[in-house]
Amino acid sequence: MTDVLFPALSEENPDAEGVLATWFVTEGSAVTADQLLAEVQVDKVSAEVLAPSAGVVHLLVEEEAAVPQGTPVARIE
Repeated sequence: MTDVLFPALSEENPDAEGVLATWFVTEGSAVTADQLLAEVQVDKVSAEVLAPSAGVVHLLVEEEAAVPQGTPVARIE
């Protein structure tokens, strides 16, 4: 099992929360390593979240949810 973490995008404020803007996968989907999973935003900076490994994805955070940087947003089994 591998956790997918909300990336650290704000070096100036490492405790800043971001928003999980969009999921590009659904609960229980099979994913491949480096597949695009989500888009996140922190302080008007957006980034893509890629799958660190292949497997079945389990979403832990809903779209538009405020999330601290470094928090698990999904798990891949």
